[in-house]
Amino acid sequence: MYKKLLSIIMVIMLVCCGCGKQKEEVVANDLDNIVKKDVLTVGVRTDAYPFGFKDKNGHYTGFDPALARLIARGILGSDKKIKFVPVTASDRMMKLYSGDVDMIIATMTVTPKRRQILDFSNPYYTAGQALLVKKGSKIQSLQDLNKKQAIIVFGSTSENSLRTAMPSMGIIGYKTYHAAFKALKQGKAEAIVADDTILLGYALKDKSVELLPKRYTKEPYAIAFRKGPESTDVIRAVNFVIETETRNGNLKKIQKSFGIK
Repeated sequence: MYKKLLSIIMVIMLVCCGCGKQKEEVVANDLDNIVKKDVLTVGVRTDAYPFGFKDKNGHYTGFDPALARLIARGILGSDKKIKFVPVTASDRMMKLYSGDVDMIIATMTVTPKRRQILDFSNPYYTAGQALLVKKGSKIQSLQDLNKKQAIIVFGSTSENSLRTAMPSMGIIGYKTYHAAFKALKQGKAEAIVADDTILLGYALKDKSVELLPKRYTKEPYAIAFRKGPESTDVIRAVNFVIETETRNGNLKKIQKSFGIK
């Protein structure tokens, strides 16, 4: 799946690069374009509580949208000058390269493969992969899933990690975390393997499941941009906001407000 996505994105990049000089001038600097249109368009998750979700009034909320508003304020002077576009783990790269969004703030882990086709900000959070199981399950570790079924979400880092760590494990993939959680509740697999930050949201809302304590990886979350020199200035501006808001304690306050440790 990753190879297919990589091929599609490479085609998009080639088309964009071959649009002629006039087109190149238009997209030469993403920061200038953002300032010119006076709105920041950000791809965020709606299925990744407490990092990205919609509240009861339909407003985008969570740690990632809150960070996006800080960036809009830092670049454009107002956290109101922002437009959110919903993305999933499987379509977020495509929405970035199609021009639907300026950047992706959507629980995206920095990996060597992703660095081949994306540019990233400095990390703003470090997660870890964990297991979500039904309460009372005999599954207490990754090793207990040997020759059993586990659930992952397409486009996440979990699939490669699982195939490397437990090649004998059966893997069932879903497009969204909501679908994955529903499958776990229906007994289609023994566990969901994903970032602890996302699984925590389900454990907090539903006492029939539990998040096991062990963490199997370190997953640095960062903001993703289209790869190329046109992203240099906006990445620099975003990193300044992340560094400033980390230093003044605002990011830590936002984390705590959403129950994120």
